[in-house]
Amino acid sequence: MNGRHRDGSAGDVDYGRVRDVYSRFRRPDPAIAAFIEALLGDARTVLNVGAGAGSYEPVTRTVTAAEPSASMRAQRPSHLPTAIDAVAESLPFADGSFDAAMTTFSVHQWTDPDAGLREMRRVARGPVLVMTCDPAEVERFWLNDYCPDVLGTEARRYPGIDRIAASIGNGRVLPVPIPLACEDGFNEAYYGRPEMLLRADARLACSAWSFVEPSAVARFEEHLGRALTSGEWDARFGHLRRQPVFEGSLKMVIGRP
Repeated sequence: MNGRHRDGSAGDVDYGRVRDVYSRFRRPDPAIAAFIEALLGDARTVLNVGAGAGSYEPVTRTVTAAEPSASMRAQRPSHLPTAIDAVAESLPFADGSFDAAMTTFSVHQWTDPDAGLREMRRVARGPVLVMTCDPAEVERFWLNDYCPDVLGTEARRYPGIDRIAASIGNGRVLPVPIPLACEDGFNEAYYGRPEMLLRADARLACSAWSFVEPSAVARFEEHLGRALTSGEWDARFGHLRRQPVFEGSLKMVIGRP
């Protein structure tokens, strides 16, 4: 999407509209945060691009946050640094300004992902971390059996993993383990808690649902609700309620100079 929303966001979702539910459901999960911390290694200065309200920013390092949405910048807690108003495609920093750069759940929102990723590579002396979803794996999640519209939308929005890896240099790909009680409310976080996706507020915090027609959402609610009541969902997927970790489409792409 070209241009900005009224709240200043430059992506394809108006975060000014969803800010209240986003802050309630999209909290950083401690296990995923520890995963990111380990991959940052000994980097002391880190640029967080598309930083939003600050999820997954490492508090033990010196972080510079870049976020174009005024609504998201306003939600940042007081213990985090104030974010600057900047888009990924035009970062206002000199070459090699940071030990590392990172972005989480953001690259699919950018107008030009390739340009933004190249900018991250330009300003980072060390690793570039991109947490995103693999569009080739998104539709393998059980939700596709109940609302293919939403996962089809997600698959179309995410840039390919190979494309990301090429843009940030020497990219390697790791699955991101999602814990059963994941505190960050994206779709796959509810792999073993399907009832959560019957909540309209939980869905609103997952941006892909904002692109789904109301009629498709109504069909989903009826289909999944019926499957849970009848026991159909548990007969097919009930083992996920006891599975401590899920590895799905969520990936970390790590690029090095």
